Amino acid sequence: MPEPIVKVVNVSKSYYRDVLEIPVLHDINLDVHEGQFMALMGPSGSGKTTLLNLLAGIDQPTAGTLSVAGEDISHLNEGDLAKWRARHIGFVFQFYNLMPVLTAFENVELPLLLTSLSRRERKEHVEAALSIVGLADRMDHYPRQLSGGQEQRVAIARAIVSDPTLILADEPTGDLDKQSAEEILTLLSRLNTEYKKTIIMVTHDPRAAETAQITRHLDKGELDG
Repeated sequence: MPEPIVKVVNVSKSYYRDVLEIPVLHDINLDVHEGQFMALMGPSGSGKTTLLNLLAGIDQPTAGTLSVAGEDISHLNEGDLAKWRARHIGFVFQFYNLMPVLTAFENVELPLLLTSLSRRERKEHVEAALSIVGLADRMDHYPRQLSGGQEQRVAIARAIVSDPTLILADEPTGDLDKQSAEEILTLLSRLNTEYKKTIIMVTHDPRAAETAQITRHLDKGELDG
């Protein structure tokens, strides 16, 4: 079997408040192979979002090593982490995190402004991403002109526009009604099966987790299995 695209080895994470240590994750080991769709489940406060932030290079572990696409990101400095994230990570947030003053097109284009792509190439990438999520006809709309489900689809287009190695989704259906949630899960499933995207999704919803091929459970900072 090929090397995992994500390899987490003996990772722990604590936060410090003055002299008080607050442990969040304890001795986490996790392998994710290319093309897998994994759901991370667990109660509130179990460390799911912390683990996702570590995988995204938004935060760094207190102990242990994390490698993604063969690169150890545990000890990269902020500048190198930012470049690494731009190349490898597409992040989908629960509350979309769209810029209200930008159109759908401009929101999706944002990650590409950090690349060397020409304006024409950026336009092609953005239009392709919005087409994949079914919003080619909404690219000039502002977030306030879109439904919650459409906003989340714009956010997913933004996450995939740079063709990242890994899509990380933090409760992507948590703020949506049932029908919109199902549409988003179907879209994530399509990205996985048709476009072979590797996806790790944090969710507390068992129905959402059923979309994934593998489910792992976090509880009190410890991962099952």
